[in-house]
Amino acid sequence: MIYVYLANGFEETEAVTPIDMLRRAEKKVVTVGVGDNIIVSSHGIPVVTDTIVQEAQLTDELEMIVLPGGMPGTLNLEKSEYVQQAIDFCMEKNLPIGAICAAPSILGHKGLLKGKKAVCYQGFEAQLEGAEISTGAVAVDGNIITARGAGVAMQFALALVEKAVSKAESERQFKAVMCE
Repeated sequence: MIYVYLANGFEETEAVTPIDMLRRAEKKVVTVGVGDNIIVSSHGIPVVTDTIVQEAQLTDELEMIVLPGGMPGTLNLEKSEYVQQAIDFCMEKNLPIGAICAAPSILGHKGLLKGKKAVCYQGFEAQLEGAEISTGAVAVDGNIITARGAGVAMQFALALVEKAVSKAESERQFKAVMCE
């Protein structure tokens, strides 16, 4: 099971693209609302989540978490004790964490990017405390997957699929989505 955390002010493309690609890869993806089960995106689109953070259990069924960016969505994610607990759980269990746009800053503030390659939305680099800032669109270092922003949401999603399933499945999905 993969949790995608959504907080008011999240960037739609950074959330929906990974949800879509991971579900196409037949992974169980659960959207988790921070604060409520109706979350409003950064562009005013309301989204009904599958559950809320208070009910999202951190169990052995959890395979990965995803943190979309956007403002103030990233700040709202970071303020959530439940999201912080999920990050800690993933680190303890060596589970993948995906973060895109401004959301890698949450990992940076926790000191989780020290010595790791990471990317983020331009201007947030200083928030990636101790990271080796990559020049690519997506950076994968161990179980941490980071990406620049909405413009690379598909690349981010495919990196998540590769981590969750396989490189072959990621390539198959890319070809299917691009109508090749």
